[in-house]
Amino acid sequence: MKIAFVYFTNTDITGQLIAAALGEIEKEGVNSISHKISGKEIIDGRFVNAHLMKSLEACNAIIFGSPTYMGSVSAQFKAFADATSEFWSGQAWAGKVAAGITSGTAPNGDQASTLQYFSILASQHGMIWTGLDAPVTDRNKGVNRLGCHLGVTASSPDGSVHRDDLETARYLARRVIKITRKLAV
Repeated sequence: MKIAFVYFTNTDITGQLIAAALGEIEKEGVNSISHKISGKEIIDGRFVNAHLMKSLEACNAIIFGSPTYMGSVSAQFKAFADATSEFWSGQAWAGKVAAGITSGTAPNGDQASTLQYFSILASQHGMIWTGLDAPVTDRNKGVNRLGCHLGVTASSPDGSVHRDDLETARYLARRVIKITRKLAV
């Protein structure tokens, strides 16, 4: 089993959430790929990285990550998403598990719309979306403090990542592992 992370981060809030989830994946002994989108990969407005795209085909799950900018994904992540249209018609990602991680400044900075974008992208590719099964009222888990079940949302008004948001990223990683294993049977 192999799980990939494809993300963009600028202030590293989203990067810290991805690192927490990746650490959980590695702790469980699962193979992983982690790719931070860089501006150098965007040529004339188009994301170009044939090696990454080929590597993603061999993955069982892909976790998307982007800060929420103006109610959606960053331009850098959008360039990556647009580049996936080149193999969309062949449904190369169909049946893979998908999930999403995002962050914003405000507690309700429209982060859910970024997760909706990720889930629509996943659906277009025939992927199986994985959200959180942790109600905000289940304080014993210490996850999902912002109450979004679609994926990981984080609020960082002071530029630091809340410990519960990091734990939510770890929790989502464990959930992705569990679901991916069930589907691999």
